[in-house]
Amino acid sequence: MISKELAKKIRYLQIYTSKAVNESLAGEYQSVFKGRGMEFDEVRQYQVGDDVRSIDWNVTARTGEPFVKRFVEERELTVIFLVDLSASGAFGSSHQTKNETAAELCALLAFSAVKNNDKVGLVVFTDAIEMMIPPAKGTTHALRLIREVLSFKPKQVQTDIPAAIEYLARVTTKRSVVFLVSDFLGTGYEKPLRTLARRHDLISVSIVDPRELSLPNSGLVELEDAETGEMVVVDTGSAAVRKRYEQLGTARQNELRVLFRSMGVDQVEVLGGTDYVLDLVRFFKMRERRSRR
Repeated sequence: MISKELAKKIRYLQIYTSKAVNESLAGEYQSVFKGRGMEFDEVRQYQVGDDVRSIDWNVTARTGEPFVKRFVEERELTVIFLVDLSASGAFGSSHQTKNETAAELCALLAFSAVKNNDKVGLVVFTDAIEMMIPPAKGTTHALRLIREVLSFKPKQVQTDIPAAIEYLARVTTKRSVVFLVSDFLGTGYEKPLRTLARRHDLISVSIVDPRELSLPNSGLVELEDAETGEMVVVDTGSAAVRKRYEQLGTARQNELRVLFRSMGVDQVEVLGGTDYVLDLVRFFKMRERRSRR
């Protein structure tokens, strides 16, 4: 049984994301993720203008008339959400935590995949693999994924992105679309990330809270690292301190952009507490334009 509050959240996400998918995302998703290739459909008689390379010579020889093979795109994809739900994701300075933003974003993408008859799967990690739901089709399955992400209570608090990547590489041999959703506060994941990007269509989704980029003038503030428990007192009343904090936050975001770009990994940047549907649409359009070059 699930609580009324959780059921209400799931219902809200289903309504909100379905509207966004139908109005903005479904067409963009389909145009970007093309499927694995072409599969044979039928043979038909040759028509003027057909590519002679598609002639089926066996059928042509048997009938005495030219026939061509017809192929259709094999659309079915496997989409996997590799989601970091460690303790740092429990932070949120607006109406949502970073983990709630991750759940909402996964819902948007999952319902886009379902609308295109693709399979969706989920791997949730902290510094251990805490949940794995194999890929499957259908709205009921997508709702299960969203329910699990929304209700998830981590057993561990820290983050181990390399271990999560290595686990996914072991259990997923078929080429898939992988959305790695994290705030990327961990380290040492560059090499396994490169390996994963060679095997799968990897898209990094980096989630950041506005307060990780700038601080308000609130005097002395005690901050705690959610994953290590380390405490530090920050004088937010100091303009120099606030400026330095902003510089460090901006530098970190720039470093992530450079890292993903150097690997050829696409990145979606999500600012917690904002409406990022248009950002997703712009990202899909960018990928589509690039694929046409």
